[in-house]
Amino acid sequence: MTYSTSDSGRDEYCITSVANTIIRVCGAPEGRLEPGAAPADARVAAQAPAAGVKKLLVYAPDAIGRLALAKFPEIFGGLEGAGFLKFPVESVFPSKTPVCYASMFTGLKPAGHGITQYEKPVLACKTVFDALPAHGLRTAIVAVKDSSIDLIFRGRQADYFPEPQDSDATARALALIQAGAHDFILVYHQEYDDILHASDPWNGEAQAALRRHASSLLRLTEAFDAKWAGLPRAVLCAPDHGAHTDPATGKGTHGANIPADMDVAHYWKFS
Repeated sequence: MTYSTSDSGRDEYCITSVANTIIRVCGAPEGRLEPGAAPADARVAAQAPAAGVKKLLVYAPDAIGRLALAKFPEIFGGLEGAGFLKFPVESVFPSKTPVCYASMFTGLKPAGHGITQYEKPVLACKTVFDALPAHGLRTAIVAVKDSSIDLIFRGRQADYFPEPQDSDATARALALIQAGAHDFILVYHQEYDDILHASDPWNGEAQAALRRHASSLLRLTEAFDAKWAGLPRAVLCAPDHGAHTDPATGKGTHGANIPADMDVAHYWKFS
């Protein structure tokens, strides 16, 4: 099913809907974000428990667009079999990592939150990482050190875990899940994005990175489900944008207002 948006006419739902969707799914009161924040995704809200979930895990792999899913269906094909539901959404322009994740976790378009290019200032507006702690939910952000997600959401009542690389972020997240002190954990991975910029988005090395991302998601989900079995919970896989090959360099890139960069899919699992 195809949805439309006011931005480009491709998809009805934008990644800006994620912020209020998370707030609704977690049972937090609405109105904790800026007034211009996009409403929750009604498709996702319809699948969530009426009273909300008690625990939420968000896995954020960089640069995995719908084009990658279409080119390598076998890599992510196991997600729906593992109980994930797939929701097409559209990114924001310019489709750059800090721009996109700022929009995703504030609910605002780039002009609203202020990050309109590749830069990593600490956001001054309200975010999910303000709203959930205010609702009493202990929050953790696990990300590669100095990445966009590590930096732009600083200064909140959240626990920050900057790590050297993806594998360390995974290990940290697994340890946090096992410890059980957090209600909301965000885990960011960037290997695929690193590789596509250094080479191209579709070669063997890039495919191997995609496989590791899919494996990491399933591994984290398995640990999360085992820890919180019996509690209402959810897992979200939320890439920020896609990628394409730059014909001038032969290397991967993103940031254009084209389907390869703008069309993504988010996966939700409710238990």
